[in-house]
Amino acid sequence: MPSYICLMNFTDQGAKTIKDTVQRAESARRMASEYGVTFKSVHWTQGAYDVVIELEAKDEAGFMAFGLIAASLGNTRTQTLRAFTADEMKAVISKLP
Repeated sequence: MPSYICLMNFTDQGAKTIKDTVQRAESARRMASEYGVTFKSVHWTQGAYDVVIELEAKDEAGFMAFGLIAASLGNTRTQTLRAFTADEMKAVISKLP
């Protein structure tokens, strides 16, 4: 299953309703499952990003659909990174000349 790391920052809207952030994360977790996406971990962080989420998805299309729905809610802006496990990276490296 593809894995992803989402680096998130609150929008003005998300910051104004900050007391709801844990509840929103739980709602997003439930919504994600409808698209074949699983939250592996959620961390509220200090520094450049407000939230970091590790996810897995059954497929790219499901992950993209979930991401679009989540973005439309307007509480966060995200940067998404495709993440590779050691085994996946070994498979990638094996394709190198």
